[in-house]
Amino acid sequence: MPRGWRRRAPWAEPSPSSCSPFHFGRPFAARHRIPRRSTPMSRYALAANENPFPPLPSVRAALAAASGTVNRYPDRSVAALTAAIAARHGVPSEHIATGAGSVGVTQHLLHSALREGDEVVYAWPSFEAYPHLTELCRGTSVRVPLRAERHDLAAMADAITPRTALVIVCNPNNPTGTAVTAAELESFLDRVPDGVPVLLDEAYREFVRDPEVPDGIELYRNRPGLIVLRTFSKAYGLAGLRVGYAVAQEEQAARIRHAAVPFGVNGLAQSAALASLAAEDELLERVEAVVKERDRLTGALRALGPDVPVATSEANFVWLRLGERTTAFAEACAAAGAAVRAFPGEGTRITVGEPEANDAVLRIAARFVPKAR
Repeated sequence: MPRGWRRRAPWAEPSPSSCSPFHFGRPFAARHRIPRRSTPMSRYALAANENPFPPLPSVRAALAAASGTVNRYPDRSVAALTAAIAARHGVPSEHIATGAGSVGVTQHLLHSALREGDEVVYAWPSFEAYPHLTELCRGTSVRVPLRAERHDLAAMADAITPRTALVIVCNPNNPTGTAVTAAELESFLDRVPDGVPVLLDEAYREFVRDPEVPDGIELYRNRPGLIVLRTFSKAYGLAGLRVGYAVAQEEQAARIRHAAVPFGVNGLAQSAALASLAAEDELLERVEAVVKERDRLTGALRALGPDVPVATSEANFVWLRLGERTTAFAEACAAAGAAVRAFPGEGTRITVGEPEANDAVLRIAARFVPKAR
């Protein structure tokens, strides 16, 4: 059996204190215990990369219809949704594995791939769930620092050892929004040893506009070790229902499904995801509106001056590398009712929201950034 796809041996469950905390976009004021009286209630939720648009009327109608059947268990095999996803991407249904969001699918993958002490290589900073889930599954994280806010794929390839059971590439990367090109990724994949699977996390794929950024589902067809991760949480606006999926070769997808929690994708989530796929053209119009706001927000921040460190984003958020100024900026945003995601000492991730929400952040940045130079 290839390395990275071994059945886990049984062991005692890790204690909660042994795992890295997973903050997942909690507002700055809440995570840092700023007294409620010192900040207004957040009017603008810009901390968790959520879609600012509510579900489409057709999706809400599907949810209303499905609500009458919640006394019954959902389809454990997720057959209808799996078939729709497979048809959408032109792949066999046997190549699809679903779960409770991309986080759930990632946990299933790690559970199936890791034995105690196995290494998981990924860039850092990247999605905060990676270290949490790796430790939960008794793995060891190998964090490779970003270079100029982007994946250092050469360094990641160098970090692979005989103990490496999985490599994760988040493209576009969360929290920086930066992306690697098809040429860069394929060169990297050529260096990954046979038997070491690569998880390509494309949670924000629908927001990509750079033609040099690859579509992982096209790559996986000729890359047996490549597993592509997608979600309905971001572009499709179903973050509260938890639906994600992986596209992989049949044996790999089967192993992920084998590790899945039974009934992990609930009936409402399945119905909403199906309705969202049926309304995809309309949904993608909303995605285009978010992309235009992203570009407007990026341009306006850069217009504040040449020293404003704004990364080029291909996702639905913008990254400001503020270093020691991060906390002060996040506090100013919190005081103005805008909940952004701060990484103290590193930078601030600002979800692209409604135009008025983005304007609120710009007003804060206009006051804050020049004073900090």
